[in-house]
Amino acid sequence: MPAQSAYTLHSADSAQSAGLTASLVAALAAQGQSRRFRKGSLLIQEGDVGDTLYIIQAGRIRAYAADDKGKEITLGIYGPGDYVGEMALDGGPRSANVEALEPTTCAVVSRDLLRSFIASEPEFAFELMKRLIHRARLATESARTLALIDVYGRLTRLLEQLASIEDDGTRVLRERITHQEIANHIACSREMVSRLLKDLEAGGYVALRERRLVLLKSLPARW
Repeated sequence: MPAQSAYTLHSADSAQSAGLTASLVAALAAQGQSRRFRKGSLLIQEGDVGDTLYIIQAGRIRAYAADDKGKEITLGIYGPGDYVGEMALDGGPRSANVEALEPTTCAVVSRDLLRSFIASEPEFAFELMKRLIHRARLATESARTLALIDVYGRLTRLLEQLASIEDDGTRVLRERITHQEIANHIACSREMVSRLLKDLEAGGYVALRERRLVLLKSLPARW
């Protein structure tokens, strides 16, 4: 799954704001310490106390929560220009695990450096607040979805969110995603995902091309 943007941008003013945000994040990253992480490396562990922000410069990372039995739920996948770890800048424990999905380079920014940067670039404080509000809204929406929508509904909703329209008009998931990764996103078993996708494929709704899912037609509201 690709990185999620912090905002949905439509107007020219919003586009200009996005450019300012990107330049501020890049400026902050330039002051941080560059670190490389191998695929599967744990950048952040839930419960640890930390005071650093990770700005992704290359690669992809996944934020997730897990229980004592190893069951996981994916909270978000992020790429270059995104950052994670901001929720621990209050001195509290980390709220989630973060792992590298592929070889990844991050600029690591300390709380003191961030405070100094905000003093010189106060506009970044608004960017940080917007990001926190956006992620809080995503968390609320995720909780609502898990509570009120069944597994099939969560699956189709995720597929619709991940699909992008190609030049030929087909809708293709932008990146390859395994059944287990889908299960982690929608809080169900891999077997359930496999069964539902097999049924949708048999019905002519989805197909697998070059290891990427293609949505051939509108997915039914109920299954």
